[in-house]
Amino acid sequence: MTENTPLLRVRNLNIAASAQDHWRDIIRNVSFDLHRGEVLGLVGESGAGKSTLGLAALGFFRDGCRLNGGQIIFDGRDLTRESERERRIIRGRRMAYVAQSAAASFNPAHRLITQYSETPLQQGLMSRSQAQADAIELYAQMRLPDPEQIGFRYPHQLSGGQLQRAMTAMAMACRPDLIVFDEPTTALDVTTQIEVLRTIRGLVEQFETAALYITHDLAVVAQMADHIMVLQQGRPVETAATAQILDNPEEDYTKSLWAVRRLEHPRKPDIKPGTTSLLSLQNLDAHYGKFQALTGLSLNVHAGRTLAVVGESGSGKSTAARAITGLLPPSSGRILFHGEALPPRLEQRSHDQLRHIQMIYQSPDTALNPRQSVRNIIGRSVEFYLGLKGQDKENRIRELLTQIELPPDDYLQRRPPELSGGQKQRIGIARALAAEPDFIICDEVTSALDQLVAGDILKLLMKLQQDRGLSYLFITHDLATVRAIADDVLVMQQGKVVEVGTRNDIFTPPHKDYTETLLSSVPEMDPNWLTRILDKSI
Repeated sequence: MTENTPLLRVRNLNIAASAQDHWRDIIRNVSFDLHRGEVLGLVGESGAGKSTLGLAALGFFRDGCRLNGGQIIFDGRDLTRESERERRIIRGRRMAYVAQSAAASFNPAHRLITQYSETPLQQGLMSRSQAQADAIELYAQMRLPDPEQIGFRYPHQLSGGQLQRAMTAMAMACRPDLIVFDEPTTALDVTTQIEVLRTIRGLVEQFETAALYITHDLAVVAQMADHIMVLQQGRPVETAATAQILDNPEEDYTKSLWAVRRLEHPRKPDIKPGTTSLLSLQNLDAHYGKFQALTGLSLNVHAGRTLAVVGESGSGKSTAARAITGLLPPSSGRILFHGEALPPRLEQRSHDQLRHIQMIYQSPDTALNPRQSVRNIIGRSVEFYLGLKGQDKENRIRELLTQIELPPDDYLQRRPPELSGGQKQRIGIARALAAEPDFIICDEVTSALDQLVAGDILKLLMKLQQDRGLSYLFITHDLATVRAIADDVLVMQQGKVVEVGTRNDIFTPPHKDYTETLLSSVPEMDPNWLTRILDKSI
């Protein structure tokens, strides 16, 4: 292969997916070239075909999908003509994939370093001791805590952000020629995201790795990609150099993706002194074994209001949610709901207490049963919490799907693997709404969604709050989302409260040092932003 020959050439690629009794096109006439050391960003709405195209570049087609034409030429070999055995050999050694949901991708029964070592051992590239030493080195580059020991933990013992960094390290184990990053920073807070982007950029440059970078975060793709392809319903709408796409997009659809969605946050009256909180945490401590994850956590959520909880990965945000729901009983402190103490354990709570507190999870891949249809996933909650059966149950399921803007006739029979990431998260929202709760914990509910869909979901949540008087505890690392939806903000670091106040108080200078760090780490729509941030840190 000459220096100017692309490592990957995709020509007129067409992929169809099975839809009940017919096939529908989901990738249509896509072509591009990718050279060593280059990064192509794939952007578009949820369901645009980004992940399907990324997997196809590796010669892999999801169940229920088929190739309808075109070529995928990797280093001179047309993967569409190779046997599955040959494609697996190529993928094992020369290609890698970083999935959107690390929690769903790791084997929960094996330690991280065992999983890291598996492919280099199978390919005969390293001995076990060499692979483990290599893992520790990459863990250190990824800024994972205690890199010499963290690999000997199991996946559930890491935060979402830490797990995503461990997966990125594992993808580099064989030093692949091509790597597909499928939303690798979706689950990360802004400060952790900078470290991961720094590492990905460094690894691509160091090993001249070609990469496809799939994301709905336009500010992130601006830092990583040399070129950007915009997809809509499986079609390439526009492809150009990153600077040109950012500064002068030609197509209306591209311009709609670039537009900043300014949500009108309804102004609410200040809380009157002495008003009883709907939910109150009082001096809560929580542990994972000997590790103390929460220390003296106190917070209040009032009826009809939204408290946003922000902080780095591992700061205790999701641990607080687990304590509130009874999934992780606190070691000390109290949880009051409607002024009454909640039993610490889930199994000790009444049916009514369970119904009124619901949670929408960060990762729909792990929260939804892949073998159940949408009808069964939502219907189980409708029947369990409301006692509805028969046609009443069916009508309520259809109402909920309509509320989350998924046509019932198109989605009732589908299963999670047949849905995009954004569609799966909407099903998670519908399942929580099925209980008709007073209080919903939203754990990174928009992190898997593109900007257009995320804006619609936030509008829906605000409308539901206004119509039903719902209260939200909104866990997020996206400070733009906090500005859009929060009434009050609580900043956490290492299991403790750093700062709490109204949204305006928190976002108005002067800021506390840690809050200032979070605010300054939000990516900007400028290709040079990451370079400037990294230069400041040197």
